[in-house]
Amino acid sequence: MIESGDRPVTAKQRAKTALSHREPDRVPVDFWSTAETDARLLEHMGLANREELLEAFAVDFRYIAGPEYTGPPVQIQDDGTRYDVDFRYIAGPEYTGPPVQIQDDGTRYDLWGVPRRQVGVKGDGWEQIYWEVVSYPLADCASVADVEAYDKWPAPDWFDYSVIREQCARCDDYCVVFEGDRLNRIAQLKPAMYLRGADQILVDMMVAPDLFDAIVGRISEFYLEYQRRILQAADGAIDLLMTGDDFGMQNGPIMAPEQWRARLKPGFAAFIELAHQYEVPVMHHTCGSVFELIPDFIDAGLDVLQSLQPEARDMDPARMKKLYGADLAFQGGISIQRTLPFGTPHEVREEARHLFEAMKPGGGFFAGTSHKIQADTPVENVVALIEAYREFGTYA
Repeated sequence: MIESGDRPVTAKQRAKTALSHREPDRVPVDFWSTAETDARLLEHMGLANREELLEAFAVDFRYIAGPEYTGPPVQIQDDGTRYDVDFRYIAGPEYTGPPVQIQDDGTRYDLWGVPRRQVGVKGDGWEQIYWEVVSYPLADCASVADVEAYDKWPAPDWFDYSVIREQCARCDDYCVVFEGDRLNRIAQLKPAMYLRGADQILVDMMVAPDLFDAIVGRISEFYLEYQRRILQAADGAIDLLMTGDDFGMQNGPIMAPEQWRARLKPGFAAFIELAHQYEVPVMHHTCGSVFELIPDFIDAGLDVLQSLQPEARDMDPARMKKLYGADLAFQGGISIQRTLPFGTPHEVREEARHLFEAMKPGGGFFAGTSHKIQADTPVENVVALIEAYREFGTYA
């Protein structure tokens, strides 16, 4: 229970009130960050784990992640010493499928049979680890038959969903979000890019639509059943389902809107319709400029649009609120490209103030960043952001 004045309210109630386009006691706070960022914050604040960090920041959301969260985050001291920090996201459905293939050089095969290798980006006192694709297993496919012959398509039976209900119960009175992780999130285009190659799958959309549809169709088929079993196992305990597919670049959609409508909108809408059958609203994450697609998102029934990347063309949060605030709720809007990594604490505070002035009235807004806060972000700026949330987030 989190109290605000004379109105006791749980984080779950706060989020649901905002989602229904009403004003709760304060703007619900979400917090997206990488493991390496968390490690720096934990050391700075003298905290033991991520849950303590979320509590200290009064974060209202708790995420059920996918089985790809396998390694503990790495904490790095100034002298280069590396050690593990014992915190995890709540794990999600338990993977029980074929053993994960790991090569001697550390290459690891993900759920889709895509080989990945860890790469690190280092700066002054920080390091960020990513899983980079080594090769695209469907790169040489020339026909639908080749796609169907691929022997590493995953199956929904590879998971034990019985753990979901207990995982939701661990979230207490917070808003429970089923997320998956970024390598196993309910999506269509991103897994296709990993399997086929980002450039080639977009070429396929134009010149070999049957091949595109075959790949995306297998992905959608898997995720619809995976999603159905998750929602069934949760038995009403999930408050928000998150899907994630990047449909935008910095200057516009990654494809022509008519292509998105023809090739991706049916699957996008099917994910939302299935969630709504279980009375679960949907939040969709996409980077980039997707202004031209927003009417289609609304038509498909989307409840929350995340991430409002402020640098992207036409994605000014105030404009989004004015045009679409009656139909969509929003999460995000704080820049992780510009202000958080390169600004001052004062500039962070001012960006948050302007964002709240635009987005707060009438509810329909969750405070958050445009993506996960990266390890190159000064700790002082993260603290300034949370302080700004507290200062500007309260409703009269």
